[in-house]
Amino acid sequence: MKDRLGQSLEDYLEVIYLLSQSGKVVRVTDVAKQLKVKKPSVVAALKRLKERGLVEQERYGYIELTPEGAEIARKVFSRHSVLLKFLKDVLGVAPEVAQRDACVMEHYLSEESIERLKAFLKKSGVEL
Repeated sequence: MKDRLGQSLEDYLEVIYLLSQSGKVVRVTDVAKQLKVKKPSVVAALKRLKERGLVEQERYGYIELTPEGAEIARKVFSRHSVLLKFLKDVLGVAPEVAQRDACVMEHYLSEESIERLKAFLKKSGVEL
């Protein structure tokens, strides 16, 4: 990643990644619905992501992650998954609260902290 994208753009990449994993094509409408934002917000974010070479989209076409965009999205999703597991399975945080907190935390913890958390979960027998 050239420089930090920020929470918002990372969220867009993560949602595009997750939607694309369902095997369906990803549309602006799908992303807007998932993130609970208006379509113009998605279009503006896609423009910034395209400028960074992280997504491809023909005018009014389907959205696809570039290899670099997919790599970043996978990392963000992995961080989210680790944090969600820790909050729910180790700390016993309610699922909806854990989901919301993991979404915020995933953008700010260092790689070192995430790796240590993964090791802790593994050692504790929590399946990732």
